[in-house]
Amino acid sequence: MKPMIPLVLCLSALAGSVSAQEAVPTREHFAAPGEEADYHHWHYTPVVKVGDMVIVSGIPAGGEGSYEERIRRMFEVLRSRLALAGANLADVVELTSYHRQPTGTAEFQQEFDRFLRVHREFFPSHYPAWSAVGTTALLSEGAPVELRAMAVIGSGRAPKAAIPPPPSR
Repeated sequence: MKPMIPLVLCLSALAGSVSAQEAVPTREHFAAPGEEADYHHWHYTPVVKVGDMVIVSGIPAGGEGSYEERIRRMFEVLRSRLALAGANLADVVELTSYHRQPTGTAEFQQEFDRFLRVHREFFPSHYPAWSAVGTTALLSEGAPVELRAMAVIGSGRAPKAAIPPPPSR
């Protein structure tokens, strides 16, 4: 009688390769209605979902209105783009904002204070990581700010912040 070890090893290896294939995350590309041309013309995806991670490409604070209205509209676009991939603002784990107007640290702080007032409306607690970058130009002419984001679907369901409040003064 021949030993069964080679057959067992083959079945074990086959099962391992199936598990490895199942572990590969899916990659999906999304564009809101009316933004399909951006994908084809500019060669970028407004929203990419890899597994449970969602990456939102830069959203300019363009259009008409006050600075605050434009920033608020930018965050509303972020909300709608996240929804395309099944995420929401509570799932956002990282933001990067690019600010065109400030030319020095003092001016940046003044703009940042204005930006932060609107930011608080959309992220009242359990804040994402955030990098704010000053720049001299943005692709969207006239936009004072552009925002990109990363989210992990479901991470906003039960967030924890083990960060004590600042000491009272």
